Amino acid sequence: MDQPTVGILHPGSMGAAVAACATTNATAVLWCENGRSTASVERAARFGLTPVATLAELLDRSDIVISLCPPAAAEDLAHDVAGHHFAGVYVEANAINPERTQRIAALLSDATVVDGGVVGSPPVGGKTPTLYLSGPADATARIETLFADTVVQAEVLGTEVGKASALKLSYASFQKASRVLVALAVGMAREHGVDQELIEVASRRTDSYLSEPEYVAKTAARAWRWGPELEEAADTLAAAGLPPEMLRAAASTLARWNDAKDDGELTLTNALDRLARP
Repeated sequence: MDQPTVGILHPGSMGAAVAACATTNATAVLWCENGRSTASVERAARFGLTPVATLAELLDRSDIVISLCPPAAAEDLAHDVAGHHFAGVYVEANAINPERTQRIAALLSDATVVDGGVVGSPPVGGKTPTLYLSGPADATARIETLFADTVVQAEVLGTEVGKASALKLSYASFQKASRVLVALAVGMAREHGVDQELIEVASRRTDSYLSEPEYVAKTAARAWRWGPELEEAADTLAAAGLPPEMLRAAASTLARWNDAKDDGELTLTNALDRLARP
């Protein structure tokens, strides 16, 4: 099969790194620079992505489009794509709940929609995330081929759109909420002057997130993305008849860090100070 042309919407830290892996088996990986920030332009150039001026040009030239954006923007972006009658393979790889993924699949009636969910960190510095896929077999096979022999491991879950989204949010609900609990536990201990003792107790169990308090600062810097993911997971719990309140509370806690967006200089102390503010 000829190598496809791929479009990425939009190259954030995860999207750009995943798209860069796709360049191994693609003729080109395109992105639309119209209206994007200087940081996005620099990131796309660093990962070797090819800029185009408009969304229409990207869609006209692309055989496969991968959508990786903040969860809240997923449906608006799909509406834009639907307006251009894109007829290729559309990989809905955002952290959204299965019902939203299915709505997007119905909206993109001209395209073949593949449900995707990335589990793991962006594929840089030795990281090897897994891109879980579900949807029509011929389309998921094309995405497997696209990422063959790259550090993104593609794994097909079946033909039902929604399965990949469900797995992504199921994992995120544990992993991200657990990091929030670490921040609260360390913050409580610090208030009473026993934070180092808490960490010492936790270090006796090597499988405990509580033994990694330094990750609190990273959690704070990612809170602007993680909070909406947990809201999506809470909606998925509610749809399954399960109580969503725990995940909504974790999302509300993360919202206190929204102004720390991608702050790589944040320390544990500063993160806890921001969390404790009224």
